[in-house]
Amino acid sequence: MADSGEAQEVKKYTEYDLPVDPDQDDKATEIKLFSIARPHMRAFHCSWLGFFIAFFIWFAIAPLLSEIKDTLGLTKQEVWTSSIVGVGGTIFMRFLLGPMCDKFGARVPFMIVLCSASIPTGLTGLVESATGLAILRLFIGIAGGTFVMCQYWTSRMFTREVVGTANALVGGWGNLGGGVTQLVMGSVLFPLFKKFYDDDAEKAWRTVSCVPAVVAFSIGVMIYNFSDDAPKGNYNEMKKNGTMPEISAASSFRDGALNFNTWLLFIQYACCFGVELTMNNAAALYFKEEFGQTTESAAAIASIFGWMNLFARGIGGFTSDWFNSKMGMRGRILIQTVFLLGEGCLVLVFANTTKLGTSIIVLVFFSLFVQSAEGTTYGIVPYVNPPATGSIAGIVGAGGNSGAVCFGLGFRQLDYKDAFYIMGGCILASAVVSLFIKIKGHSGLLFGVDEEDKGGKGLQVPEPDDEEE
Repeated sequence: MADSGEAQEVKKYTEYDLPVDPDQDDKATEIKLFSIARPHMRAFHCSWLGFFIAFFIWFAIAPLLSEIKDTLGLTKQEVWTSSIVGVGGTIFMRFLLGPMCDKFGARVPFMIVLCSASIPTGLTGLVESATGLAILRLFIGIAGGTFVMCQYWTSRMFTREVVGTANALVGGWGNLGGGVTQLVMGSVLFPLFKKFYDDDAEKAWRTVSCVPAVVAFSIGVMIYNFSDDAPKGNYNEMKKNGTMPEISAASSFRDGALNFNTWLLFIQYACCFGVELTMNNAAALYFKEEFGQTTESAAAIASIFGWMNLFARGIGGFTSDWFNSKMGMRGRILIQTVFLLGEGCLVLVFANTTKLGTSIIVLVFFSLFVQSAEGTTYGIVPYVNPPATGSIAGIVGAGGNSGAVCFGLGFRQLDYKDAFYIMGGCILASAVVSLFIKIKGHSGLLFGVDEEDKGGKGLQVPEPDDEEE
C-alpha cells in the first residue's frame, strides 16, 4: 500500500463530495443525482448529456425521412440503405474508441467525436441524392461511438456495488435523445421551420438540422473543459505523477477481444440495443405507412420508444445490482435472460397488433424490456476483465450497431411483419446464450460460485504489456 501522504500529493482533489472506496481507486460508493460536484457526479452528468446530444444528432434526420424521401424521390430500399449505413458506420468507431478510453480516458474522445459529428449534421440540407444521404449518415453515425465513453466514464467513477445502476442511468438518459429527437425534430422544430418558410417543407428539412449541430459542438467543448477523466484527475496528469502507468491500447483491445464472454454479450447487446436503433429508424415510417399518421403525429408516437429510456434502462441496471446483492453474478445473468425473453415475446405481439391504440400500448412495454436488457448487459460488462473495461465496452457496444445493421437489412428487404418475426426469433435465441456466460471468479447461470470479494479487485486501470517499457 502506498504511503498515504504520497497518495494525497498526486490527487487532483483532497476531498470528495461523495463517499469513496480507496481500495477501488477512490471510486464513489453512491450516486447523488442532484449533485454536479467534481469529479464523480460531474462525470456522471457529462456522460449522459454528451451521449444524449450525440443520440439526438445521430437520429435527428429519422423523423424527417418521409419528407426527404418525397423531395428526392427515393425508394424504400434507398431510405433503409441510409439508415443501415448510419448505424453500421458506428461499429468501427466503437471498436476503436474502447482502447482509446483505456489509454486517454473518456473526456478527450468525447469532445473529438461530438465536435466532428456536428459538422455533417449541419450539412444535412446539402443532400441531393440517395448516395449523398447515405454518405452523410455514415459520417453523422460516428456520434454513436460516444456510448463507449459514456459507459467507460461511469465505470471509472463508481464502485462495483453501484456501477450497474450508474451505467444504466447514463446510458438510458443518453438513449433518451433518440426519443426526444423524434419529438423535437419531427413535431416541434420541423413544423416551426415549415411555418417560417411559408409551409415549404423542403426548405424546412434542409435547414432544421443546423440547430442540433451547434448544440452538439458546444456540448463537446464544455465536456472537455469542465470535467475529469478519473477520481484522481485527468489521465495525462496522472501519468506524469506516476498515479497510473502508460497504457497500450493494442494490449487492452487484445485482452478484451480474446475473452469469450465479450462476444456472448456482443450477441445479446445486438438483440437489445440493436433493436432500439432499428426502432429509432423504423418507428416513424411504420406508424405513418401502416396506420396512416402524418409526419408530425408519427414522429410523436415513435418518440415514445425513446422516452422510455428516462427510467427503463435504469430499471435494468438497478435490478442487476439488486440481484447481484442477493445471488452474485448468477443474479445479474438471470435478470438479463428474463428481460431478453420478455423483449422477444413482445416483438412478436407488436408485429400482430393491428389497432393503433393497442400498438402504442404494446410499444411501451416492448421498449421497457428492450432498454432494461441494455441496462443489465452493462451491469455485467465491467466484471468481464476489469483492466480492459474500455475495450470490452466498445466491443459489446459495437454489437448493438451490428444487430441494427442485420435487422435493418431485414426491414429493407421484407415487409414489416416478417422483419419483426425475424427480430423476435433472434432475441429469443440470444436469451439462450446466457447459459454459456462464465466470468472468471464468478458464478454462471447454472453452475459455479462467486469467489470471496477482496478489496482492490474491483474495476482497475489497465496495465501495460510486460514486454513494453
